[in-house]
Amino acid sequence: MIAQRRSYEAGHRPKFLVVVDDSEECDRAVRFAARRAARVGADLALLTVITPGEFQHWFGVGDVMREEAEAAARAHLARVAAKARDAAGVEAELVVREGAKSEELIAAIEEDEDVALLVLAAGVSAEGPGPLVTQIAGRSAGTFPIPVAIVPGHLTDAQIDSLA
Repeated sequence: MIAQRRSYEAGHRPKFLVVVDDSEECDRAVRFAARRAARVGADLALLTVITPGEFQHWFGVGDVMREEAEAAARAHLARVAAKARDAAGVEAELVVREGAKSEELIAAIEEDEDVALLVLAAGVSAEGPGPLVTQIAGRSAGTFPIPVAIVPGHLTDAQIDSLA
């Protein structure tokens, strides 16, 4: 059960959450969320999920692989956060979790009662909008715990700025 959102209560601020990955369209979601957060006085959180290493059963190797994956994820988030800062002057909270992306996304929302909006970008390729967008907008849209904004992946910076 998802906790009651407290985004607009005294001592809290709404937070826009963006799932960061290596997709081409991810920067569209980050720009939209950053610009919108700056406009309405919300916070920005950038989430990336790393998958558990394949060699977890080997002592030491699994720990090293996990540390390397987390360091790479944090470095990627730092680069994305710099783009958000350049686009809108907002500082982003960086969140790295380990596990299955959809499960960790729900867990992150459950644990942070200030998250008020999930921002995703839809891919423009022939394969469709992407697995997370498909899952959330399709199968679980009616039961998802917070609103979801899906940014079309083909929008330009100027178009996003005019919408956000």
